Amino acid sequence: MPRLENTYRSARPIDILLVEDDDQDVHLMRKTLEKDRVINRVHRVEDGVEAMEYLRRQGKFKNATSPDLILLDLNMPRKDGRETLREIKQDKELCKTPVVVLTSSDDQYDIATSYEHRANSYVTKPVDLLQFRDILQALDNYWFSVVKLPPPSRRGK
Repeated sequence: MPRLENTYRSARPIDILLVEDDDQDVHLMRKTLEKDRVINRVHRVEDGVEAMEYLRRQGKFKNATSPDLILLDLNMPRKDGRETLREIKQDKELCKTPVVVLTSSDDQYDIATSYEHRANSYVTKPVDLLQFRDILQALDNYWFSVVKLPPPSRRGK
């Protein structure tokens, strides 16, 4: 499949909230998503507790920006991605923000539950480094070249 050109990209910076506890995955995601792009800003939190604080601009995240997209791992300490997704989608201020579950789990229960709680996409992380990069590039192309995201003011403050 040919790579989509960047001609359809938004002129404004795209803010991504990455909810991921694995430092190696974070490094790879940042490198892939930010490669040759100044429009993507990746903000990372390590678990669901921090994600909710970030999204609600609490504590050390009081100056956080509203993300255009959330990349959410399921298996994390303290508050996992399942609980976090449910909480985001039940919150009238946060529920319009697209959430992509990006996890190592290919369990059918996790997939079904994520969609029941209104995940916008569910992607299983491959073990192979090149496949992982291909998936991240495909996500980047789809969410920032193809999809029209609502302006931040329409997704809550």
